[in-house]
Amino acid sequence: MYSAALLACRADPLHSAFPPAARLISSAPRTPMSAGSAILAAARCPGAALLRLRRGVPAAAPLRIPALGAGPGYRRIAMAAAADSGAPAPADPLPKGADSFFRTVISNMEKVYLNRNPTAKTILELIRSYDGDHICYDHLAFRTFGVNGYGINSLADFFIDFGYLPREELRFPAKKLRAIWFSPPTNDGYTGTGVYGPLPRIFISELLVDQLSAQSQEIIHKYIKTSGKGNKHAVVASISGELTWEKPIYSDFQVLSRESEYAAWTLVNGYALNHATIATHCLESDIRSINRFNKFVEDNGFKLNSEGGILKVSPDGLLQQSSTVADSSLFTFADGIIESVPRSYIEFAERLLLPQFKDLQDEEVKEHHRRDGFEVGNADKIFESTSKDQLTRRSA
Repeated sequence: MYSAALLACRADPLHSAFPPAARLISSAPRTPMSAGSAILAAARCPGAALLRLRRGVPAAAPLRIPALGAGPGYRRIAMAAAADSGAPAPADPLPKGADSFFRTVISNMEKVYLNRNPTAKTILELIRSYDGDHICYDHLAFRTFGVNGYGINSLADFFIDFGYLPREELRFPAKKLRAIWFSPPTNDGYTGTGVYGPLPRIFISELLVDQLSAQSQEIIHKYIKTSGKGNKHAVVASISGELTWEKPIYSDFQVLSRESEYAAWTLVNGYALNHATIATHCLESDIRSINRFNKFVEDNGFKLNSEGGILKVSPDGLLQQSSTVADSSLFTFADGIIESVPRSYIEFAERLLLPQFKDLQDEEVKEHHRRDGFEVGNADKIFESTSKDQLTRRSA
């Protein structure tokens, strides 16, 4: 029998945007969850969360939502709401101590990323040389295994603790992935650039492991079991550049590569930063236009991800993105085999003004006047930056 929570979800104005499989909410016994997980659970069905509040039930009571089937597109979640209601107000600014600590954490994530990925490091240096020190990060992205607590929530709780809000869920059925992006707290008081500039959005994806073949599932579970409670320390893994599970053997990496290049990437890179994204519209020279920026990158000898075309454009034309092809480096597997594996890449995004703000003068424009969020079609192609096809093209 369906629960009252399900009926509330059906009545919710966001319900029509949900793929059919997302509408089934289990009445299975509920278990305690963290505050961050509770926010994510409530976000998936705001009507049901409201019903629980009216009955005096704690909002932290989880809604167990089964994995989606092959339905296309994405689900908007509570924080995104309907388009005509506007974006949610960001959380209050972080206290100075918390802000300093948080930026130190993401700075250390960035250091691991730049040490492993010379393309990103060189492009950042070229931008500073050409445009000055005006770099702002649009978003930072991470990949995870969506199984046994090693998925999105293993990183999300940290960002939610520092004022980030879950905004929207995106689904990639062909890749067996889902993702949630998070908006930062109010951060107008920044004094620097890069990780010390405006706080970036956070984009966390996870592989729907239970949709893989039995062989691939067995491999992933084998390594997860060696991690102990490593999922509770995902941020430590990210800032140290270490895996929380034991180093894999090469044959396991090969098996995963054949079915899911995302799975193989995550097996050898773990919680490392998958990519950082430069907001080109924050630059001050002619390369603030993403088309000119792309030419600038290519003129300096770097290949861009060609999947679906160099420039990935949202249906409304207001979100335009591109990315390099991932770097590779030698990796010593547990059985002593040394082979090249994909690492990370750097992305570029230009967010154009929303129609209602198109007449603003340049000096009046703020980030909230621009197109927000992400687009499934764009992101699906950006994921290919670590694919074998793109890596082979890079070395051709």
